[in-house]
Amino acid sequence: MTEKLYLKSIEAGYYQKFKARVTAIDADHVVLDQTLFYPLGGGQNWDTGIIEGPNGPLEVTEVRGRDDVKHTVGEDHQLSVGDEIKGTIDWERRHAHMRMHTAQHLVSGLVYEMFNGTRTVGNQIHNDRSRIDFNPISFDESMLTSLVEAANKIISQNLEVTGTVMTRQEVNEVMPPERTNMDLLPASVRELRVVKIDEGFDLCPCAGTHVRQLGEIGNINILGKKSKGKGTQRVTYDLLEPLIKTTASPNLFIE
Repeated sequence: MTEKLYLKSIEAGYYQKFKARVTAIDADHVVLDQTLFYPLGGGQNWDTGIIEGPNGPLEVTEVRGRDDVKHTVGEDHQLSVGDEIKGTIDWERRHAHMRMHTAQHLVSGLVYEMFNGTRTVGNQIHNDRSRIDFNPISFDESMLTSLVEAANKIISQNLEVTGTVMTRQEVNEVMPPERTNMDLLPASVRELRVVKIDEGFDLCPCAGTHVRQLGEIGNINILGKKSKGKGTQRVTYDLLEPLIKTTASPNLFIE
């Protein structure tokens, strides 16, 4: 099983560089004992970057897998089990996903609060634009305008974003399951990594990467809405320039 270093904390998402050991190989991909590369999952797209092994750098073009994370590096990778590698994340893509994903949590929380408990039933996080599916709702232009105004006002307050581990019961005590979608998780899941916006504003289980303060998001811009049938509407958005600039950590990730 690959240890997912980006889950250690919100701060871990700001690291670009790490060391690891190859634990399995296939024709065009490798599995590592630990990784900072985020694999496709939870609606968030994968990271890209570079793995540098004994025979030079290899481009990581796709990352998938829940337990054993597979890094696609091409058929001529020349890596062997036991090789030590150094990985480097594409920071621009990573940070774009972080901004988009935290924006999704913010918007989902606001839609739930502003529009009678409307649920988030799907999302796709990309580096240039993202989308959220809501149900039950039918947005009109005034609703979307008020949503964007509320979201951007909160972003301007630069609230803190943190991550922690909570039990299922603890989550249910502070947030309704319709907002957190806890009722959709298997009963066997007892502990979850949760992402919090400020204290009490929003809390939701999530294994994705996020910014540490809302000012990094930049203002949200709604690109459009589309009916997906049976009371579901899809809202697509992108982000303007961040209010607060940040950079990746220059250091190697070390626990």
